[in-house]
Amino acid sequence: MKKIALIIALVAICAVSFTGCGEKNYADGTYTARSQEYINDEDDSTAGNGYGEVTLTIKDNTITDCTFQTFELDGTLKDEEYGKEDGEIKNKDFYNKAQKALAACDKYSEQLVSKGNISEVDAISGATVNYNEFVEAVDEALKQAETD
Repeated sequence: MKKIALIIALVAICAVSFTGCGEKNYADGTYTARSQEYINDEDDSTAGNGYGEVTLTIKDNTITDCTFQTFELDGTLKDEEYGKEDGEIKNKDFYNKAQKALAACDKYSEQLVSKGNISEVDAISGATVNYNEFVEAVDEALKQAETD
């Protein structure tokens, strides 16, 4: 029984470790990848449409830097103007939600660097589309970095 408990404990430790116990190895470098396009099909709305792009820096099998940005379908960067209509805040609630989702991009990047594993990055309420795009883009970047 103690052996089973020890094995379970070791497996759990390995599962949360970025580098240990047979996890993949990654080459040092900087890798950029993007998610697939998200298209909101509710009420013919264009709110949230777009894709995410991540840039990871890996050194000694550890993610040392990460940036994540989101873009409109036409390639326009989502920034402080995101959520405005014709350059104006016409719907304050919509603008605030859009900006909250945008702020989550930095938080997702910070979590990945501090925790070292995409499975430990927590989704932020109101920014789940960005979270899904982030996870997808990180997975793609890590595939580029994989070594044998």
